[in-house]
Amino acid sequence: MGILDKIKGELVDIIEWMDDSRSTLAWRFPRYHNEIKNGAELIVREGQEAVFVYRGALADRFSPGHYTLTSENLPILSTLQGWKHGFNSPFRSEVYFINTRPVTDLRWGTPQPVTVRDPDFKMVQVRANGLCVVKIEDAEIFLREVIGTDSTVEIEEITELLRRVITLAFSDLVLETGLGAIDLQGRQIELSAKLRDFVAERVDDEYGLAIPDVTMNISLPEEITAAMTRGVARGVEEGGFLDNVGDLNRYQQAKQADAMLAAAQNPGGGGTMGDMMGMGMGMAMAGQMANQMAGQQAAQPAGPPPLPAAQTFHVEMGGQSQGPFTVAQIQSGIANGQVTAASLVWTNGMAAWAAANTVPALQPLFAAPPPLPPAGGAPAAPAAPPAAPAAPPAPPAAPAP
Repeated sequence: MGILDKIKGELVDIIEWMDDSRSTLAWRFPRYHNEIKNGAELIVREGQEAVFVYRGALADRFSPGHYTLTSENLPILSTLQGWKHGFNSPFRSEVYFINTRPVTDLRWGTPQPVTVRDPDFKMVQVRANGLCVVKIEDAEIFLREVIGTDSTVEIEEITELLRRVITLAFSDLVLETGLGAIDLQGRQIELSAKLRDFVAERVDDEYGLAIPDVTMNISLPEEITAAMTRGVARGVEEGGFLDNVGDLNRYQQAKQADAMLAAAQNPGGGGTMGDMMGMGMGMAMAGQMANQMAGQQAAQPAGPPPLPAAQTFHVEMGGQSQGPFTVAQIQSGIANGQVTAASLVWTNGMAAWAAANTVPALQPLFAAPPPLPPAGGAPAAPAAPPAAPAAPPAPPAAPAP
């Protein structure tokens, strides 16, 4: 090989980037020790931008197209290298290809829950996740802040950075809007656009990135979701979105009711004292729920007048006063063997505690049923008692003297 052929082989005459992936954001043309010759061909495809860097300084930029490199289309590079009358010899320059297509599959999520002040559930910890669309907007800033001296930049290198930025932006969004957990979840589409603005403001001038879109999915704690599913909410809007959710204590009461129901179905599991306490708590829960329902009915603006309040009693259980309970609730306790005729009860108007079977209102609950008839049919009618003997006649009167 002659000297001219060797020199020709060391010169670069076609500069292009063939990439079929969307994960590479920037790629440096592998010039190594070769030089770019005068009149070399530059091919920039759609979704790419070519950037010439000379001694660490950004020189000329090329959008998609086919170029023949001359001093006319390399004005900045010509100035940097001092080509006063054009160049006729090979030159050295780093060429970076920038991927300007959007990356659409960047997933993000909050590593730790974000605490939200909720008007109904007080303090609630919510999580959020979604997709983020990102693309390189300013090649100069991206080259300076992200690429540096790297020969290749993959999307994974900025994924963790963007996730941290989005997580902080979501926390600031929650703080700025002041919305409760239910409202945050109900306005996810609207808030996603606002979150996109929050993120874009923090990566455009800092890293040369643009955020065309951010999707967001807010997830509530399981106990809040279960509370809404069980219908603990005070109201439901016409569109189906829970607008006014009841206090979380009602959900806890419902959970206690479930636990007590399970205990009632397992009478041998808790012992006599556990059964008595479960019965007392169950009747107390029933009383509270009845009072709440009565209060809700009384709060209605129109309707018939409320029914007269039923008589209630306090019951002594394990040395403590439980109740008040209605007669029907006490009857249930008698059926379970947890209230006996000797159980002490008290109600308004009584001077002192008394045995349950001595109180007129409760005496019918302890009345024993008549004996069952003997086998073989109804009992025979008892024989009529014998007629009483006739009284003896009165003795005759004595004659007068």
